[in-house]
Amino acid sequence: MAKSIVSTKRLGSQLIHWLLEEDRGEKEGPYRKEEPHRQHSWWQVMCLTGVDYFSTLGYQPGIAALAAGALSPIATLILVLLTLFGALPIYRRIAAESPHGEGSIAMLERLLPWWQGKLLVLCLLGFVATDFIITITLSAADATAHIIENPLIPHWLHNQTIAITIILVALLGAVFLRGFREAIGIAVFLVGVYLLLNFIIVSFGLYQILTHPDAIANWQTALFARDSNPLILVGIALFIFPKLALGLSGFETGVTVMPLVQGSSNDTPDHPKGRIRNTRKLLTSAALIMSFFLLTTSFITTLLIPAAEFASGGKANGRALAYLAHLRLGDAFGTIYDLSTISILWFAGASAMAGLLNIVPRYLPRYGMAPNWARTTRPLVLVYTAIAFVVTIIFKANVEAQGGAYATGVLVLITSAAFAVTLSAHRHRQKRARLVFAIITLLFVYTTVVNIIERPEGIRIAGFFIGTIIFTSLVSRVWRSTELRAERIEVDELASQFLAEESQGAIRLIANRLNKGDVLEYFLKEKEVREDNHIPPNDPILFLEIQISDASEFADVINVKGVQVGDYRILRAESAAVPNAIAALLLYIRDQTGKIPHAYFGWAEGNPIQYLLRFILFGEGDIAVVTREVLRRAEKDPHKRPGVHVGG
Repeated sequence: MAKSIVSTKRLGSQLIHWLLEEDRGEKEGPYRKEEPHRQHSWWQVMCLTGVDYFSTLGYQPGIAALAAGALSPIATLILVLLTLFGALPIYRRIAAESPHGEGSIAMLERLLPWWQGKLLVLCLLGFVATDFIITITLSAADATAHIIENPLIPHWLHNQTIAITIILVALLGAVFLRGFREAIGIAVFLVGVYLLLNFIIVSFGLYQILTHPDAIANWQTALFARDSNPLILVGIALFIFPKLALGLSGFETGVTVMPLVQGSSNDTPDHPKGRIRNTRKLLTSAALIMSFFLLTTSFITTLLIPAAEFASGGKANGRALAYLAHLRLGDAFGTIYDLSTISILWFAGASAMAGLLNIVPRYLPRYGMAPNWARTTRPLVLVYTAIAFVVTIIFKANVEAQGGAYATGVLVLITSAAFAVTLSAHRHRQKRARLVFAIITLLFVYTTVVNIIERPEGIRIAGFFIGTIIFTSLVSRVWRSTELRAERIEVDELASQFLAEESQGAIRLIANRLNKGDVLEYFLKEKEVREDNHIPPNDPILFLEIQISDASEFADVINVKGVQVGDYRILRAESAAVPNAIAALLLYIRDQTGKIPHAYFGWAEGNPIQYLLRFILFGEGDIAVVTREVLRRAEKDPHKRPGVHVGG
């Protein structure tokens, strides 16, 4: 029995070690910070973004026909115009302003500092999570639809939609647990084959329509059955087209993969003009290719497929182009198309999982809003896979039912990007650009609001993610608030001289809140501290002043400057949190001089809870108590710990 318990504990320990093991391999792929990547031609990287962007053709035409009926081509045309004259200009500018793959969220983070910027980022991360999770579940569900509707598949699998989808999601999670590296070569092959097959279907579909004019006549009859006034039909299409917003996905991915885009030989890290130029080619080419396929596939599927087949249970539901491939080009070609679609949809899920695995490391640790285990891949894979299971079950692996949630995530991200470039144009005093981007922002706000009203499940899922992210982030921030939080300490020449002089005897530092900074201020502060702590009058002292920079930041580089006012010597620095910076500096002084420094504080008057909130939100509070706690956590040996003295 004892051996069994020991064996179980050992197995559990090994499992935890495996889960928390750092992934030290080279991490190449999108959604990463700037790292030394092997760079590729822009058209190859376009294929990497295309596994997400172009794969929506697997289900977009069917969802468009189901949402808009005979108006689908017109609504799709409006979507294409918004793509080319709205989303594309926005992301071409983002490419210029975030050439290292930071994307629109990082732009907003820079443009909106302090806590409002952090909270906005947390909310946007909720929509990013919605976008990527639904990409995984929607792609898996659509892949399932292509599997079970293939005529070569046994009929009994038709009732196993949820089970097959969960297996596909589980397979995706298992691959990432083992270790997955996105390969551009695979993406180029998958996208090339997929677009070629779609072009064949489109060409044959257009040929069928040209040789059978009655298809156009029947479409016109169905179109004008709603209303004979073309302007009213356009108005209806304007109201309907937000449901088709799935076709806008891929732009954010296009800028996050910028580190993989090969630039020119004269590029510099600060001004990679060649990379920016080639990324703009990538974005423009992807938008043009997708616009062509959106229009043509919407047209041929609306005219050649009976409306009843698009509905739930119909043979074209979630697989309109595959339905045409089997019906018009035979089961052999249709099966090849199914295999190509399943492959690119699975790879789109892999791309989304890679994006999710980069969300936490890119933002939350810098905010102090993620536990240490969130830096590792495997626990996050298990969490995201479990969430994908739940979403699949909730939506019953239904492609059309998840379309609203997916569109919500995509639209909110593009709307936030439009707001970011509008704000950037305003900061740069570009009046014309500000006006144009403001109008585009309003268009995307309208599109987003209409989509949310029509299909509120997206905002509910996003709200759940936002609430979860904010709650866990705040808990983590409080939990980690007493860490040192200093990336490194840099001391200027005069400050180093002060420390060298102090190291000849006892090192005493008086913590002071800077007011006027004149001789009288330091005289009175020294007199008070010496009396309260019985410091001998001949013992030299240093003043230590930490000013708040941006309290919403978590870790920072502390630059210490030496300042002399009369006969008083001051070490002055800026940091996000005063107690943590003082503790880090005391440990730095100990390590540099080999002596234990002593810091002197006065008691804070007021409610302890109020001071706790001030510390968490504004980086101040009961400084002496928090400094002592930070030191206690950082240095376990009391004999090596800098001294903290409180008088008054």
